[in-house]
Amino acid sequence: MKIAIIGTRGIPANYGGFETFAEEMSVRLAQRGHEVTVYCRSNNIKIKERVYRGVRLVVLPTISNKYLDTVIHTFIATLHMIFTPVQVAYFCNPINAAFTIIPRICGKKTIINVDGLEWRRTKWNVLARTAHKASEYLATALPDVIVTDSHAVQDYYRKKFNKTTEYISYGADIKVRVPPGPVMEGFGLKERGYLLYVSRLEPENNAHILIKAYEKTKGDMPLVIVGDAPYNKKYINELKSTRDSRIRFVGSIYGEGCSELMSNAFAYIHGNQVGGTNPALLQAMASGNCVIVNGVDFNKEVIDDCGLWFKPNDPEDLKNKIEYLFDNPQEAERYRKAAVERVSIYYNWDAVVDKTEELMKRLLSC
Repeated sequence: MKIAIIGTRGIPANYGGFETFAEEMSVRLAQRGHEVTVYCRSNNIKIKERVYRGVRLVVLPTISNKYLDTVIHTFIATLHMIFTPVQVAYFCNPINAAFTIIPRICGKKTIINVDGLEWRRTKWNVLARTAHKASEYLATALPDVIVTDSHAVQDYYRKKFNKTTEYISYGADIKVRVPPGPVMEGFGLKERGYLLYVSRLEPENNAHILIKAYEKTKGDMPLVIVGDAPYNKKYINELKSTRDSRIRFVGSIYGEGCSELMSNAFAYIHGNQVGGTNPALLQAMASGNCVIVNGVDFNKEVIDDCGLWFKPNDPEDLKNKIEYLFDNPQEAERYRKAAVERVSIYYNWDAVVDKTEELMKRLLSC
C-alpha cells in the first residue's frame, strides 16, 4: 500500500505522542513492504536526510504559532499529497478533520486518529476551543474511518455523536532496562532513589498538583520533572518558584536519556487529565515503573489494577499515595512487574500495526 501520515510535527519524534505514533507506525509499515510518507514541519525537522528508516519524509512550511501551526501545515501537506500516488491518508489530531474531505473527493481513503478531547486543554482560547469542538463533529462525518486509542474516548463519541469508532490502542515497546548511567550521574540520582514526572508542562497535565502534593511529603527523595512547553513560560515559571529543594526541573530529555530515567525511578507520577491513552504513561509502564496516575477514566483504563490512582486533581490524595509507596516498597516492586506484563499483552506496537494494516486493507477493498 501507498500510505501517508499527516498532521504531526514529523519524524524522528522529538516532541509528543502523535510524533512517537507517526514514527513507530510508519517505520513498522515500511518494514512490512509498504510505501510510507510522513509529512513533516519545517520548523521541527532538523535532519537533512529525506528517508528515515525506510520512510520518505516530505518537509513543508508552516507558521510557528500555537493556533496555526498544525492546521496550516496539514492544509499544505494535504494539497501536496493529493497529487501523489498515496492510497490511504492517515490524519492525526481531530483539528485536521476538515481536510480529510479533500483526499476523499480525489478518490483516496482517509482515516483520522482523534486521540483525546483536545478542546479541554486550558492553553486554547475560546475560539480555538470552539474550533476543536466543531472538529470533533467533522471527524465523525468527513473521513472514511475515525480511530480512538481509548475505550473511554470511544464511549464519548458513541454517546455524544452516536458514532461507532475503530478502537486501536496506542503502543509501547517493553524496554530492556537501562542501567544507571551518565544522565543520572549528571543529576546526582540513585537507582530507585527518585520520583519521576515526564510531560509537557501545561496546566492540564497538572505538574502544579504534583508539586503541591510533594511539598507535603516527608523524606529526602528527589522529584525529577522532565518536560517543557514552547507556549507556557508563565506557567513554567510559576512551577519553578517552589522552594522545595528536592524538586528538580531538568528540561526535555528524549531517547536513551529518558529511558535511563524511566528504568530506574522509584515511581512514576502521571498527572494528565486530558487525552486518551498517554504515550509517556505507557512508556513508563513498559520500562518497569510503578505508576501513580490521576484518576480520570483514560488513565484508569490503561493501568487497570497494575498501578495506583489518586482522586482526580486531588493533591492530598496524591500525597497519601506517594507516602504509601514510601512505607511499602514491596508494593512498588509488585506494581512494576504487573505494569510490564499489562503493556506486553494489551499495548504492544506490533499488534497496533497489525490492526491498522488490516483496517487499511479493508478500506482499499471497498
